[in-house]
Amino acid sequence: MNTQATQFYREFFSDLSIDRSEAGELAAFLSKLQPPPGKLVWLRSQAFRVGNEFLTDDKEKNKSLLRAINYIVHAIETNCLQPKNVDRVDVEMDTLKEFYANLYQDLTVNAAENQDILRFFQKHPPSDLITARATAFQVACDFLSEDRTTNVALLGCINAAVNSLESALYEPRDYHLEAPQEDLSGLSLEQAVQKLWELDANRLESGDDYVINVQGGKKPYWKEDTATDPLFQSVDNEVWQRPTYKAFHTLLDNYSSELGVSESVSGVESREVLAFLDAICQTAPMQFCHYYCRAKDPDRIPEDLVEFKTLVHKIWFELYHRGDTDEKDSSGFEHVFLGEVRDGEVTGFHNWIQFYFEEKKGELDYRGYLKPRSKNDAESDGNDHLLTLQFHWKGVEKFAGTFFVGVSPEFEMALYTMCFLIGEEENNVELDTGVDVFGLCIKCYRMARDKIGTAFPEVTSQSEE
Repeated sequence: MNTQATQFYREFFSDLSIDRSEAGELAAFLSKLQPPPGKLVWLRSQAFRVGNEFLTDDKEKNKSLLRAINYIVHAIETNCLQPKNVDRVDVEMDTLKEFYANLYQDLTVNAAENQDILRFFQKHPPSDLITARATAFQVACDFLSEDRTTNVALLGCINAAVNSLESALYEPRDYHLEAPQEDLSGLSLEQAVQKLWELDANRLESGDDYVINVQGGKKPYWKEDTATDPLFQSVDNEVWQRPTYKAFHTLLDNYSSELGVSESVSGVESREVLAFLDAICQTAPMQFCHYYCRAKDPDRIPEDLVEFKTLVHKIWFELYHRGDTDEKDSSGFEHVFLGEVRDGEVTGFHNWIQFYFEEKKGELDYRGYLKPRSKNDAESDGNDHLLTLQFHWKGVEKFAGTFFVGVSPEFEMALYTMCFLIGEEENNVELDTGVDVFGLCIKCYRMARDKIGTAFPEVTSQSEE
């Protein structure tokens, strides 16, 4: 999706003139692209990023560029968003123009100013949303200059203004993955896993959305620390505003890592779980997971998505006993995604987002990656979407842990749900990530009869394309 959108924008901006046919092509492109809710902020921001490539020292051409970007934003709002149900007021045009002009004065928008913009639109929700957004571009034309750096900063300010307006006054339309035409009952698990990968439009791009430094490789029995620096060098802050990433992040502080300590779930935490499930079920990977599981086992998998969501909640979030006491101290979600400590060992912990935040807090020490089993001397590097590594967490060692890197929360939830409901305890598949081809054994074991005990990938081979 990233490549498709970027290429389309470049073609769209190539002549900076927009007629009815091009406007129609834009709507058709978005309809075919089917961007999930979590991708809409990126999709709009990417129009500004690509637009930077077309800035010149010609003010009139730059005005045309702003009009073209405005067309794209309008198309996204029209086709992918819907206005929130809030009472609106008539905002004077002079008030809007003055607001935008003040925003563009210093050509920077910091976090506090972002909140000010958001509060402005929440306090003064304009009755005409299209005009309110178009005015942001109109006023910006007066701030264009012959200096490219200035104009790049201006585009950033416009994007910030539009982002706050949309955050305050729009919400994503319900997302529905088009029902597959083929009979999914004949699709192998390996084929379904590859399809999930292709549907993960919310996956991050190495080098753009995040940067990792794998440093030294090692054998599992090597005890020395081969990584002096953290694994994660950076993750773009925009990522944590995407609905599924944001909802996932709220769950990270809901559990105790010590087994034997009873877990209690507050009303707020229950609502956070439901919000997370709502968010991921508005994505292609989870909807495909539902279609596939239903096709494979129609007697056990409910047809209704709401009922399927209830099943997902049960297998992932219902508490059960794992430690040495009778306390309900664990769940599939906690074990797989957050990790637990038992008898001086880290168990579970197979998620890159948890790894990133724990490393950022200073709770985790990355100690190097384990060299892959390679068919052609492939080496792990910053572009790999799968890593096996060693680390210390809360002073306890994880000798070997494998997880996907940069994938979305919905991809992993869909993958392991699919393997648990339809697959075996050990599922051997081959996955082409576009960079490497991995042989994987996706392990998925149950506990408490009908709940996920653990789920994780094990890399059995790696070869470069």
